[in-house]
Amino acid sequence: MAIKDTDYLGGLAKGLSVIEAFTVDTERMSISDVSQVTGLDRATARRCLLTLHTLGYANYDGKYFSLTPRVLRLGTGCLATMSLPRIVQPMLDALSDEIGQSVSVSILDGWDIVYVARSAQQKVMSIGLMPGSRLPAYCTSMGRVILASLPEEEARAILAMRPLAARTPRTLTVADEIVAELQRVRTQGYAIIDQEVETGLRSIAVPIFNARGETVAALNTGVAAVHADPAELATLYLKPLQDLQKSVRPLLK
Repeated sequence: MAIKDTDYLGGLAKGLSVIEAFTVDTERMSISDVSQVTGLDRATARRCLLTLHTLGYANYDGKYFSLTPRVLRLGTGCLATMSLPRIVQPMLDALSDEIGQSVSVSILDGWDIVYVARSAQQKVMSIGLMPGSRLPAYCTSMGRVILASLPEEEARAILAMRPLAARTPRTLTVADEIVAELQRVRTQGYAIIDQEVETGLRSIAVPIFNARGETVAALNTGVAAVHADPAELATLYLKPLQDLQKSVRPLLK
């Protein structure tokens, strides 16, 4: 919905862009770093950061800023009002116990996937994942099943939002190659990622549909890359994932 210029708070928009600049890869940033990431001039970035520090949303050591747990207040309210996490969490806990692996549900938010529910077993990634964690959609199994549900033009627009960085030597970084993979995912109904996010990690994901058959989220399990053939993930875990997929569909309006 378009709004009038007089109804748009530019200062609020700039402050939110500064908060969004902090990621797993950029946990601590200087004023110059934030200015470069957001496109704001240094003076504006400085005022935003100092305001966040004054309000308790950011720490400041004299050179670097980092977000504080207070920022979680901005996201927990959203998660608390979403029906999806409440519905799937008991199912994730049961599935995780059944297969002995961590399982997660995420949604697409622009260029990223955002974790909204998770049941963890042993840790297989170097970073800790929890509701609210974000990862790039282009190189994750959950991201690919959601991107595969979109029209190709829309998927390409998302891929073009930022550089497709090589997180590992196996990461696909050419848009045409990713789009071709999305077509395969669309056809087979699931995605397998072989060490594209992190060396030593594989994952398999399926889409989560609502009652109308629309893809609203994704479900995955991530495991250590111990099998010779990544396709073995489908043999081991696809059916349990699809069983949950079928169970949750009529519950999502």
